[in-house]
Amino acid sequence: MNLSPPRGTRDVFPEDLRLRAWLFGHFRQVGRLFGFEEYDAPVVESADLYVRKAGEEIVDQLYVFQDKSGRELALRPEMTPSLARMILQRAGSLPLPVKWFSLPQCWRYERMTRGRTREHYQWNMDIIGVDDVTAEAELLAALVTFFRGVGLTQDNIQIRISNRRLLQAVLAAAGIGDDLLAPVCVLVDKLEKVSRDAVEAELAELGVDAAAIDSVLEVASCNTLEDAAKLAGEGDNGLDEIGRLLDLASQYGIAEWLQFDASLVRGLAYYTGIVFEAKAITGDLHRAICGGGRYDRLLSTFGGKDLPACGFGFGDPVILEILKDLDLLPTLPRGIDDVVFAFEASLRGPAQDVANRLRNAGRSVDLVLEDGKRMKWAFRHADNVGASRIVLLAPDEWAKGVVKVRDLASGKETEVSPADL
Repeated sequence: MNLSPPRGTRDVFPEDLRLRAWLFGHFRQVGRLFGFEEYDAPVVESADLYVRKAGEEIVDQLYVFQDKSGRELALRPEMTPSLARMILQRAGSLPLPVKWFSLPQCWRYERMTRGRTREHYQWNMDIIGVDDVTAEAELLAALVTFFRGVGLTQDNIQIRISNRRLLQAVLAAAGIGDDLLAPVCVLVDKLEKVSRDAVEAELAELGVDAAAIDSVLEVASCNTLEDAAKLAGEGDNGLDEIGRLLDLASQYGIAEWLQFDASLVRGLAYYTGIVFEAKAITGDLHRAICGGGRYDRLLSTFGGKDLPACGFGFGDPVILEILKDLDLLPTLPRGIDDVVFAFEASLRGPAQDVANRLRNAGRSVDLVLEDGKRMKWAFRHADNVGASRIVLLAPDEWAKGVVKVRDLASGKETEVSPADL
């Protein structure tokens, strides 16, 4: 029998789960600090929730199946459509703005690399109902708070920002309609992964002429607002929003983390304005950690009334790999308070009573369940589980109504009554 988990999934042993709990603790702490509420949704959704965005890479990566009633279902590849569905359920009754976060497990059948699996957990933070870049600034401040909390600095992480309307303005100037914006953005998003020639060929297949292709790729190469403004021309090109976002970032004290990059468009079609992506720039793994942006028109694709919205998704595998490379992962012992050890079988009952007393007092207790173990083994076991103390029940001491307690850090040993433990 093959003992490996299904390809692209992960076994999570106790030591791995301690790290996951530590990471999720940081995610939840940031959510609390910024006044967000946690929510969740089913891991299985109607496939229509995702297929309606046809043409995106994510549609080809769906785990899709039929239930026994013939309904097309999918394992969720991302959380934003579920969030949109939930917001629409309570349309009109939710006080705005909505500030929610989640930690869902997501599934995508995609090519695997280090830090990229087919199932992962994803920290999501979303703000619904704020039609201003103050919302994006708040999300970026939350990201930086997390990075600082786990020991990362702006020397390790760069957050790139841009605006989808910049590319839209360039396409409009070339006489290309809004209907091609989403597929063009998907292609420009591939520039880091495939050759420019390949992107040009696919743009040509969409009907984008050579001059427009040159304009798109020239703007994508800009890394200053001034250069982008010269190419984009007048009108609503989104650059004013980026400038204001950078000003807000300065007031938050996070401006040094941000870098304008016109090539950033993000591959999901529903983004409508500011987009951003955090990327590792040190260590062995130079790749995106998380990304997000504004999606003001998503709700109408599900038949509802649109609300201004923005958010981000942040997967767990890649950040753990980056923290490992930079030696920033903590050593997390099991955290057992006490090991209770009876020298002989006749003291099994009293040992259980002692363990109960300690547990009722809120202490984590590992009661040695096997009889016939030697004291040397018990001390080694206590060390292995990271216990603070070992409580010994020996016949002579128990006859006097006491137990021996050894502090495993100092080696100090005392005799106390069970009531005084």
